This record gives sequence, structure tokens and C-alpha cells, in this order.
Amino acid sequence: MSQENTPFVELSNAMAAAVEKAGAATVLVDARRRLPASGIVYAPDLVLTASHVVEREEEISVLFADGTQINAQLAGRDPASDIAVLRLERNAPHVAEAAPQPARVGELVLALGRPSAGGIEASLGVVSAVGGPARTPHGGLIESYLRTDTIPYPGFSGGPLVNAAGQVVGINTSGLTHGAALTIPAALAWQTAATLVQHGRVRRGYLGVRSQVVELPAAAQQALKREQPSGLLIVGVEPNSPAEKGGMMVSDILVGVGGEAINDPDELASTLTGSTVGQATPIDLLRGGQPLTVQVVVGERGA
Repeated sequence: MSQENTPFVELSNAMAAAVEKAGAATVLVDARRRLPASGIVYAPDLVLTASHVVEREEEISVLFADGTQINAQLAGRDPASDIAVLRLERNAPHVAEAAPQPARVGELVLALGRPSAGGIEASLGVVSAVGGPARTPHGGLIESYLRTDTIPYPGFSGGPLVNAAGQVVGINTSGLTHGAALTIPAALAWQTAATLVQHGRVRRGYLGVRSQVVELPAAAQQALKREQPSGLLIVGVEPNSPAEKGGMMVSDILVGVGGEAINDPDELASTLTGSTVGQATPIDLLRGGQPLTVQVVVGERGA
């Protein structure tokens, strides 16, 4: 077998081709005072990057692989998921391709970044875990995330994680875990970006309660007519909150929202999406051991 045809050489060539393909749409984002960060062109005039690297909303510039520099404006950001979208003043020369399937544990991947005008940079690794949902430092909840053993070099935040075909499987960021890198899956990042382009922010529902997880005894599950191991005991209701206006009380046990069972705070947060904000939503409770449904007009967190 000649050296040119060995599996190792073929793998090496495939990795280099993947970097070249995705690297054409991986850009330098100059939106902060210190080291620039990275981004990925996901539509002709739109760049996805990390929210924490966009420290100024004016005089943002984006540098491309061929040396072209295009000014950009902030189209929207979501600190809770550390996603930001920049709108370019004119179309980019290259657009990234999103992977058709989610990344799998054990899959070879490349973290890409363009933290300087010197060129594209890459780090090889594997997907070591697929997790979620997970709380974020800004009070949000990301439905899923990827963890890899790629090296998050300085300036890689906002850049893409790509598969062996050069397709984007996620957006890398160090802004969600106090410096450690995580990857937001491409499908979730694209979905968040679409919301940001349309509304400028991601809306999240808010009830105004403090709660703690409690086990539901057999009698409570029998009253609900379903198997549900736990619910949320309401230990505090904020004055003038949606919960108070809707009739929720301390010592109620929240067991469902909109017909979906709720077992823990993460399930509650993921159910209170932007589509519920401002809507009268049925909240299923246990009060004195008996089922009760109240209608609560869901508020917007941080509004």
C-alpha cells in the first residue's frame, strides 16, 4: 500500500478538507476591546457568534478568509444561551452548511476559530457527551449541549464545531460555564438565531413563584389519575405576579402546565417558552390533595 493511500493519510486529508470548507465561512468578529473572537456565517447576511464576545453594539467589523472586511450591526442577542446574531452590511462570500443530523458521542469533530488575521485555526477531538437541559449563569436554560475534548484556544468562542464533512454541528462558547467550553447544537443555535432576527431577543415565561421538588405519594398520583413521581411545592408567591393574579397559593403543588406533567424546575422552565408569554395557560395543581386547574396569564422574565 502506497503512503498516499493509507487510511491515516486519507483521514488527514479529509480533516484538512473539512477545515478548508467550513473555514471559508468562519470569520473574525471584532466587537470587544481585547482579543477578537470568532463567528460563522449561517445566512448570506447573518453571522452567528457568542453573546459574551459582543461588548459593543456599534463599530462591529467582521473579517473573512480572503481578507474582506464587512461592517455589521447587532441584530439580537440572548445572554442566557450566549448566542448573538450580527447583520452584515452586504452579503458574505461564503455561507456555512449545517449538518443534517445531530452529532453523536464518539464522532470526530473539529473546533474552528479565526481569532486573528493570521488565518483559520483548528482543534481536533471527539464528542465526549451529549447533555441537557442545563441551567446557565444568566438564569436561562439550554435544552441540550455537546461536550468535546477539543481545545478551546483563545478567541474560539462563537466559532463552529464541524464534522468530518465540514458541516456545522454546533457553536462553541466559553461563556456558559465560567471558562470551560461547551457547544450549543446547531439546530438549537439556528432556532435561537431565527427568534433573535425576528424579535431581537428570546422571550421566556415567568410565573413568579419559588418552589422545591417534592415526591408525590400514591394517593396524590391516584387523584391525578396518572403516574407522576414528583411535582413542585410552591413555597413562595411574589406579590402582583402572574401566579398570584391567577390564584396560585403557597403550599400548592404544581404538577402540570398546559397539560404537560411537571416534575422539576427544569421541566417548568422549558415549558414556559416564549409562545406562552401573555397567554392564559392552564396550570395543574394539587391543593389539599385534590386536583385543581387555574388559568394564569404567563408573564415575561426580565420584561
